[in-house]
Amino acid sequence: MGQDRMTEQVVIVGAALSDCGRVDSTTPFALHQQAAARALADAGLSHTDVDGVASTGLGVLAPVELAEYLGLRPTWTDSTSVGGSAWEVMLEHAADAIRAGTATTVLLVYGSTARSDLKNRLRTANLSLSSRGPSQFEVPWGHTLIAKYAMTARRHMHEFGTTIEQLANIAVDTRFNAGLNPDAMYREPLTVDDVLAAPMVATPFTKLHCCIRSDGGGAVVLTSARRAADLPGRAVRVLGTGTASNVTTMSEWADFTRSPAEVSGRLAFSRAGLTPADVDVCQFYDSFTSTVLLTFEALGFCGRGEAGGYLEGGTMRVGGAMPTNTDGGGLSACHPGMRGIFLLVEAVRQLRGEATGRQVPDARVACVNATGGWFSSASTVLLGVD
Repeated sequence: MGQDRMTEQVVIVGAALSDCGRVDSTTPFALHQQAAARALADAGLSHTDVDGVASTGLGVLAPVELAEYLGLRPTWTDSTSVGGSAWEVMLEHAADAIRAGTATTVLLVYGSTARSDLKNRLRTANLSLSSRGPSQFEVPWGHTLIAKYAMTARRHMHEFGTTIEQLANIAVDTRFNAGLNPDAMYREPLTVDDVLAAPMVATPFTKLHCCIRSDGGGAVVLTSARRAADLPGRAVRVLGTGTASNVTTMSEWADFTRSPAEVSGRLAFSRAGLTPADVDVCQFYDSFTSTVLLTFEALGFCGRGEAGGYLEGGTMRVGGAMPTNTDGGGLSACHPGMRGIFLLVEAVRQLRGEATGRQVPDARVACVNATGGWFSSASTVLLGVD
């Protein structure tokens, strides 16, 4: 029985978003609850079926406070804090727990009012992020998160001749996909010239190279394939996962053009027995255009230094050679602080054939890759359906 558990297939049986975009007069706890309730309903389960909860970024004792708010008393919890990739990392942990028998049904959930907090002046700078530990030695030089990503873009341009127009094309293609999603926050078409003419934020990034700021939340529910057989929806299989840690100080990063997704992706593809050629649709963290650029190279969809050219000609668009961020991504659809959970929800919808208006035909394998911090962590998840 123990061996059966360790080899048992883990599946996603529920996935949903809370209200997203401009969501005033609510709280992060309420968005967590809304997303969780919708995901459980999608799975055909209730809160009494949940014995595992994974979340981070809310409260002092996350996810204990969240579980209390949701009326849950889990016997398995996780609050791994590695930035935007946390939900992919926690999915890997949850899958391991289900295989080991220490959990049966795990809820991964997130919610944030990042936009409303800024609008209502409720959010202040968190100096503790950089005032202690290794990062403190770079703080005096003013390296903001945006500036750190901008340095990756500039280095890639220097090393490989990547052009600012090629980077801008990522934002243009992502906005094209957002135009197919009625729930995306920004849907008006963009051109490369629009991206280049936007206000400068951190050279070479203009505003439209950077993710938007929104409210919103999401949730997914995982369980075993054995248990999913009794549930009404179509289960999405977890085929392979991988996680990698990098650095928090730019001075310790040996090569600004190499994402830790090189490691997490190699692990995930190896464990799944797949290659990038098997993938039908991608959901990649797109905090900035360079995040996407480096991810494609790291995962092996193209060679090092080749992503700029690879992504020309509408590659990322629904209907393109490798549809990516089909909901409009963090650059146009939603980005409430940490976006990893949204990648999983959109991947599930694509594999189930539920992405109305933006559906990738016959999608069977999805590659999800999330990046945390400033390329400080990466986690890759391969999902599939029969």
